[in-house]
Amino acid sequence: MVKFTDIIKTFINGIARSKVSLVGAVITTLTFPILLVSAFLDIMGIVANAYFGFIIYMVLGPLFMVGLVLVFLGLFFFKGKEAVGIFTYDYLKEQFTAPNRFAKVRKLILLATALTLLNLFILALISYTGYHYTESVGFCGQFCHTVMAPEYTTYKNSPHSRVRCVECHIGPGAQWFAKSKISGVRQLFAVALNTYSRPIQTPVHGLRPARETCEECHRPELFHGDKLYIRDKFKADENNTHLQTVLLLKVGSGGYRGSDAHGIHWHVAPENKITYTHTDREREKIREVTLSKPDGTQVVFTKETETTAGPVGEVRTMDCIDCHNRPTHIYLSPDEALDQKLLHGNIPTSLPFIKKNAMELITKTYASQEEARNSIATEIRARYRKDYPKLVNNNMPLLEKAIAGIQAAYAENVFPEMKIEWNTYRNFLGHKNDSGCFRCHDDGHETKAGETISMNCDTCHVILAEDEEAPKVLKTLRGL
Repeated sequence: MVKFTDIIKTFINGIARSKVSLVGAVITTLTFPILLVSAFLDIMGIVANAYFGFIIYMVLGPLFMVGLVLVFLGLFFFKGKEAVGIFTYDYLKEQFTAPNRFAKVRKLILLATALTLLNLFILALISYTGYHYTESVGFCGQFCHTVMAPEYTTYKNSPHSRVRCVECHIGPGAQWFAKSKISGVRQLFAVALNTYSRPIQTPVHGLRPARETCEECHRPELFHGDKLYIRDKFKADENNTHLQTVLLLKVGSGGYRGSDAHGIHWHVAPENKITYTHTDREREKIREVTLSKPDGTQVVFTKETETTAGPVGEVRTMDCIDCHNRPTHIYLSPDEALDQKLLHGNIPTSLPFIKKNAMELITKTYASQEEARNSIATEIRARYRKDYPKLVNNNMPLLEKAIAGIQAAYAENVFPEMKIEWNTYRNFLGHKNDSGCFRCHDDGHETKAGETISMNCDTCHVILAEDEEAPKVLKTLRGL
């Protein structure tokens, strides 16, 4: 009868007699404890580092699997001079075909089953946690640091900073999983070979269908009513005068509890199917807009100018992304970036002409963010020591706070290494620089009967105050 200890000894001897198995055993033995402890630390969230996860799931995990494969390949196919008889096919066949000998291999079966179950458990753990690692925000935003730094930075500062990247970029099911992983491999090679585009192109043509994604949380039939919107800005004068614009946005609805679609979100009502054609990749130059009504009739608005000239792209059905094209990775203009820092106190408004000086410095061209930080700090200190020496001498921390705020306004929006400057990416929300709403609502798209897509401001909002100091309407609303 084969003893259990004999099986263990034979197994070890078999590994020792095969160089292939020996290499596999060394790899497995070394990686197993490290892998197990590291996976536990990652699952418990004790170590929060994108590169730590990479080492676990992209290096140690595959290495452990390779070690296991080498062990068994060596035992069965790459044996040394002395055959490992107890693990050969002929030996096992003989034991299974002779009923009276089956007892001799029971312990062998027990050992093989135990080892198999242990390895399967480890492989399942690595596969499961590795899958979730590749779906994590840290992997998406921090692993390829230089490449993804702009997107990760703007993601953290966005209204969707608590929504994982995969919620928008990857859909459910095997099809989207396979598509995302194939795309990920391609991107990994692009980073390794330094062939990625600078700046990264907005993937408007490769994202999940927008309505399918956005409407998991934002239900258009429940959009309703109007919204009071206050825009704060600061003048580039000595007092950094605080101005406010107050708008009543007609958010409207795609149809709410039987009511008709109205307001801004009239565009996404099921009964208002809007399609359009464009002549550029960014979908800014709109050639033709078609409104399909419930009764089957269509209204076609066309614009034939030099702006819309060129080959027409695909016919696209309007959805959320056509207005909210940057719902997460939001890059601000220089004015907006500084206004936010001034509003939140990151840049003290008590410093004379701080908006003016900051604007001059952040709109300069720098080779890197480090150069920008150093130049901004040096220039601000020099200017205020020259023009306001008493202020600087009496309150240096205030100036340092302003410098940090100005540097942040630049660093959160401009990434010279990726060739991302101010206004590199267009935001279609609103109508800045004759873009956004004005792509269609320009009084230039016209039907054959002479009807145009209205450019009337009151269609979407009512201006209650515009660039005013302490607007009266806000005092009234606040009961002051």
